[in-house]
Amino acid sequence: MSPASATATRQAADPYAAPPDYGPIRFLHRLNPLSKIAAPLPAMALLLFTRDIATPLIFCIATLVMLVVGAHLRARTLLVLLIVIPMIVAVMSVSFGIWTDPARVGDSPVLIEVGPVRFTVGAWLVGLATALRLTSIVLLALIGGLTSTGPDLVRSLVQQLRVPYRLGYTALAAFRFVPRFRHELDVIRQAHRVRGISDGRGPIAWVARTAGYVVPLLAGAIRHAERVALAMDSRAFGAHSTRTERYIIAFRARDWVFIVFFWALTAVVVML
Repeated sequence: MSPASATATRQAADPYAAPPDYGPIRFLHRLNPLSKIAAPLPAMALLLFTRDIATPLIFCIATLVMLVVGAHLRARTLLVLLIVIPMIVAVMSVSFGIWTDPARVGDSPVLIEVGPVRFTVGAWLVGLATALRLTSIVLLALIGGLTSTGPDLVRSLVQQLRVPYRLGYTALAAFRFVPRFRHELDVIRQAHRVRGISDGRGPIAWVARTAGYVVPLLAGAIRHAERVALAMDSRAFGAHSTRTERYIIAFRARDWVFIVFFWALTAVVVML
């Protein structure tokens, strides 16, 4: 197992562990989470007011290339980015095109005509522009979403933006609740299977099974919250204005380079 794989496995078990190093080519993982939020913000604001096809298309292609090259992605994620998302764009372009006011497109060649309904090229182009605009905004958000973790984002907010650590560490504890609940739900399901507890099949049986998980999950959540509260009290959480950090999330020169590059790309697209 490579060092990066070992670190990734350790991080899957411990969301607070240091992020894995996938090498210099996967540069997005080496950037500060705040830089991956600040860099695409002007582009996302621009896309809210664009109505053409070229602008969101350029950002879609540029973002996809950046994610494929600069991010360590699983095969399933690559499949979604390269195949599923274009299919969704195609479906949304038709859906938005159907709801386009015919008066907005004027005389345009008819693509499909079913009874009184006429689907024209102009309507499809309007729908395509809307679909590309939404998709490009989502893809820009995925630059940080696919290459940053919640704990790292919280650490950056505390260390760079001076968010009060009481709020930051509370958010870190909340992030830990999600995998904890998932683990406890798996344990409860395994215990039910071992005991031969089965409520049959169908939607009613699913509701009955789900209701049977509520009380054990609630009890586990209360126990976990009590342990977290005791651990935070034992470490004098909130007693001082500042605290030391186990992991330092630095804002380096490469973060500024990434931000300036992305803002320059946005400016070039605006001038085209």
